Amino acid sequence: MPINQPSGQIKLTNVSLVKLKKARKRFEIACYQNKVQDYRKGVEKDLDEVLQIHQVFINVSKGQVASKEDLNKCFETTDIDEIITEILTKGEIQLSERERQVMLNKINNELLTIVSAKCINPVSKKRYPPTMIHKLLVELKFSPVLNKPAKLQALEAIKLLIVKQIVPIVRAKMKVKVTISSQETERIERLQKLVNGSPTGESWSYLGLIDPVMYRDLVTVCEGKGTVQVIDMAVIDDSS
Repeated sequence: MPINQPSGQIKLTNVSLVKLKKARKRFEIACYQNKVQDYRKGVEKDLDEVLQIHQVFINVSKGQVASKEDLNKCFETTDIDEIITEILTKGEIQLSERERQVMLNKINNELLTIVSAKCINPVSKKRYPPTMIHKLLVELKFSPVLNKPAKLQALEAIKLLIVKQIVPIVRAKMKVKVTISSQETERIERLQKLVNGSPTGESWSYLGLIDPVMYRDLVTVCEGKGTVQVIDMAVIDDSS
């Protein structure tokens, strides 16, 4: 893919475009393959390692660089790094069909691994393998997409599997330890509506299993006055 510059022609190889439409104008940046996802995950933070050319374009393939006037009008700044960061974060990644399939496969595998780890058969207390989860989701016509994190899609898949119950399946329990000062009587009353804790000296504490959906409620009630420590993200055997 050539880009025409005053000094000559620059040929880009293995390029991935990230596009963002803002104020009815489309802006593009040219990035190295796979680096955009690394940047979004926080693995890569150096823009120079992500970008093939440190510039914002109207059209990369034609080498049309965005004017300062357009940038200021649409982004309310001419700071290239600030603008590039917004495009990298919010823009749409344009991939080839092969790249798209590779990315979908990667997301799907990650999704299946998460679902398998977080769910169990409530009768046997065993996890379903990713291959079984895959078959169930295919039957439910659930397919991964590129524009959502695998973890978020995994949680959506779990909700669907639990609602449909094609096979017996539930979220595995979380093992947590909650500790808060005995003086926080009002908070303790709210905590006791969620879990059955008991006083231990100057503190009130709870060590046991909860439904994962309760975790956020426990953290909210503690509000910096206590701690909620995760001992095990997914307990298979309730007797542990």
